[in-house]
Amino acid sequence: RGCVRYQGDSQESSAQPSSSRRGQSQLRSVAFSGAIKKHQKSLSAWFSHQPNEERQFGPSFSLDAVHVDPVIRESSLEEILKPSPDLTIQNQLQQPSRKVISLHNLFDMDACGRQVKNVVLYGTVGTGKSTLIKKMVVDWCHGRLPRFELVIPFSCEDLSHSHAHVSLRRLITKKYQHLRDVVPVLEASNLRVLFILNGLERLKLDFRLAGTELCCDPNEPVPPSAIVVNLLRKYLLPEASIIVTTRPSAARRIPGKYVGRYAEICGFSDTNLQKLYFQMRLSQPGCSGEESQDRSSAEQENLVEMLSRNLERHNQITAACFLPSYCWLVCTTLHFLYFTRTVPPSQTLTGIYTSFLRLNFSGEVLDSTDPTQISMMKYVAKTVGKLAYEGVMSRKTCFSEEDVRQCFEVEMKTESELNLLEVFRSDVFRFFLSPCVQPGKEHTFVFTIPAMQEYLAALYVVLGEKKTLAQRVGKELSELIGKVSEDVAVVVNIISKVLPLRFLPVLFNLLKIFPRYFSRVGGKDRDTIAHTMAEELFKEEDYYNDDVLDQINSSILGVEGPMRHPDEAPDDEVFELFPIFMGGILSRRNRAILEQLGCSIKNLAAFEIAKAMKKTVIRKGRRGLPPSELMDYLFFLHEFQNERFTAEAIRSLRAVNLSSVKMTPLKCSVLASVMSTTCHEVEELNLTSCNLDSGSLRTLFPVLLRCKALHLQLNSLGSDACKEIRDLLLHDKCVVSSLRLANNPVGEQGARYLAEALAGNRSLAQLSLLHTELGDPGAEAIAQHLAQNQHLQELNLGYNSLTDTAALRVVEVAKRHETLDKVHLYFNDISEDGKRALDSLRMDRDGVRALVFLTAGTDVSDYWSHILNVVQRNLPFWDRDRVRQHLALLLQDLESSRSQTANPWRKAKFLRVESEVKKMLGKLQDGSL
Repeated sequence: RGCVRYQGDSQESSAQPSSSRRGQSQLRSVAFSGAIKKHQKSLSAWFSHQPNEERQFGPSFSLDAVHVDPVIRESSLEEILKPSPDLTIQNQLQQPSRKVISLHNLFDMDACGRQVKNVVLYGTVGTGKSTLIKKMVVDWCHGRLPRFELVIPFSCEDLSHSHAHVSLRRLITKKYQHLRDVVPVLEASNLRVLFILNGLERLKLDFRLAGTELCCDPNEPVPPSAIVVNLLRKYLLPEASIIVTTRPSAARRIPGKYVGRYAEICGFSDTNLQKLYFQMRLSQPGCSGEESQDRSSAEQENLVEMLSRNLERHNQITAACFLPSYCWLVCTTLHFLYFTRTVPPSQTLTGIYTSFLRLNFSGEVLDSTDPTQISMMKYVAKTVGKLAYEGVMSRKTCFSEEDVRQCFEVEMKTESELNLLEVFRSDVFRFFLSPCVQPGKEHTFVFTIPAMQEYLAALYVVLGEKKTLAQRVGKELSELIGKVSEDVAVVVNIISKVLPLRFLPVLFNLLKIFPRYFSRVGGKDRDTIAHTMAEELFKEEDYYNDDVLDQINSSILGVEGPMRHPDEAPDDEVFELFPIFMGGILSRRNRAILEQLGCSIKNLAAFEIAKAMKKTVIRKGRRGLPPSELMDYLFFLHEFQNERFTAEAIRSLRAVNLSSVKMTPLKCSVLASVMSTTCHEVEELNLTSCNLDSGSLRTLFPVLLRCKALHLQLNSLGSDACKEIRDLLLHDKCVVSSLRLANNPVGEQGARYLAEALAGNRSLAQLSLLHTELGDPGAEAIAQHLAQNQHLQELNLGYNSLTDTAALRVVEVAKRHETLDKVHLYFNDISEDGKRALDSLRMDRDGVRALVFLTAGTDVSDYWSHILNVVQRNLPFWDRDRVRQHLALLLQDLESSRSQTANPWRKAKFLRVESEVKKMLGKLQDGSL
């Protein structure tokens, strides 16, 4: 009868006008199409949105602009369940025999010709599961995934926080309001629907009928986990396709009969994919900031080329970049090192690493089925952090299987702990540790990125995980007694009012003393942390290494030059980032992020650590540190982000010597940022041979204003830089009294800028323009403005190809100058007539002394040793043939003057100076000078 009724109804409905039925169908399809287009627009805006870290540590790129699809290989449940192979570089480089499949072909027919409906896409932490899903959704929104008419993504993290019963219809419309007209007819509309369930490991799923009842009605309220289970069972919306992303340990929770295809994300297992990612990411127009286009493009191309060469050598970075997450970290670090023009508080190296961990772990628990619910990052800090710390203390970076086992398994006592370790090994282990690529060490492990070892070691110490057994037992006993004694004391106080048990309250008050006593003893842990930080920061054996920023640069881009022979003894391992990361982790911003990851560092603890280390750090920082070590100290203060602490430390530095440190834009910004915490005058700032340019001077402008003695020799500073120096010297707050610009290509135009500065400056007493390519026009420009200056006392124009005319013009102006009493003119093209004119000057009569030769009439000049010392110091940067000619002229002049005097004492002085000049000429001939 039901069949007849159905047929009758069908006949009646078929008798209705077909045009009316087509009209309703068209209206419905138009309404669905409009709703889905709005849904696509909304999804595209949401999934194209980059996380804060992308905008914070570099220019924000669209997903299409920098996305490279990782390698995806077909897998099976057997592959997931079988033990992992040895983690060696050979296994990692070897191409597996499993079939490679693209993201868009995951729902193709399987090997048996069956249509795939459910796909499980799994991968370890950092392989790019979430990014791949974002790309899939964006592709569908832009019409590049035509297989599906509707895509509905769900975050399993969101579902895990919802405990109320809800229907599938309500769940969809609550999240995607544009679909409220589509959802009611979702089952009957024959739409090709794809559900995306991202992060299945967050949910506790039970596929037993006793655990999760069957549900086929989209309108029936059930727990969110029950909706997921019934979707995968194909009991709810059986025609819908589903893709699930998860970690390997959770992939086995879904019974194999409900899965049509397993696929593993293998990351960038091909180095060509790594190169493509770096090329796309580092070649973006906005990557280099506001630099000139030609210069920035050349620098970007150079970075990509150096990085590619390092990858081709199969160095350790190749193994690290199997994980797309580490490719992001490499690019972000390079952007920080090369393209950072200013450093706001959020821009720190520690901040990059902390945010990197938040991007990959985001507060996840290691195993959602474990009752302890320990966060993944907390577990990493306790276990991997211990391994990292022991490696730092023993100064080693390679770890054997036994080393790893001791750190991970020594305290395993319960079934729960062993289960957590198993989950960690399958899901997280390869994120932090990778096989060593050095010959003969293939079966040892190293940290995927060297700096990560130092970061985790620092986190291990700052979190207070470095405790003795007595300290651990004492802490647990203190907490237990503290909790119990309060409750018992209340009960005893009530009983004591009824019964004469006066001694009991006294006993329990004594119990309360123990937690207070232990808290005081625990405070010594913070003293230990502070002591460790100070000692590691000022290790004398690390004094003459490169600064830490150069070390990071070398670890990423490699070291150009011949490769080390395998039998050659390796250099000692350096861990200078360890104390810097300790300071950075204590900053307020990084502590807030670590709190989200389950690693809590209290404000009081940070305050007490800073207080405990203040005296030691400031006392040791006041000592004369080598330039590279001083740069590390300044970088530590920047990372620490404690303005009051930094101000006290900087106030104690009266002289800052950074000579020969390559002052990149980042280092200049760090120096300016740290020095800006105070306004005290700096006695001396030595930036000799620091690779400065006009941009560097602009960045350092507020610092340079406060420096009395400023050394800028050997920096290739041209006319643009001299323009900045002019603005500096004309500033009303400038206190520079001594300025050394020797061995810079100042040139005629630069001399004009400096001459303008001399005319209006009120602080400069000494100016050295030794070997600055001035020529006669440059010297003439200085002479024209020199009369307007009233404070200069010494001017060095040596080795500038000046002729008699320019030299005498400068001296004539100097004779009328109120304060200028010394002009250096040696190693210029001055003739014998010019020499005689300059020799006739007398300090008591003319008020100025010109230093031209080693002689003064028939006597030796008082400044002969000074002139020879200048020559010896600057010889590596001067033209040796020209120096040889000048020394020969000086020797000739000495011999001529000696022959003109009869005084034996003067003859002896001449002979002594002649022997020094001859010795220097001999060394020049031998090439030993």
